[in-house]
Amino acid sequence: MYITPRIVEVKALQKYYIYIKFKTGEEKVYNMEEYIKDIEFYNKLKQRKYFENVHPRGCSVEWENGEDVDPENLYYNSIPFEEFEKED
Repeated sequence: MYITPRIVEVKALQKYYIYIKFKTGEEKVYNMEEYIKDIEFYNKLKQRKYFENVHPRGCSVEWENGEDVDPENLYYNSIPFEEFEKED
């Protein structure tokens, strides 16, 4: 089991990326595209307005109908925000 820091800020970016700021001060970006494309549970996130209503919930993120992401995936499978900015 991994220990992941709490999330203090989250916001939707272009496409299906989300910006995440952790309590440690780390800023990362997570790509939700595979979830949204392949898993029916996340279908509602295809609606841009709905996707933009993401909010922090402890060590994870959540949307209105309870869609969330495993904290370990958010932390360990995201890229540093600086790298994302370089790609953009």
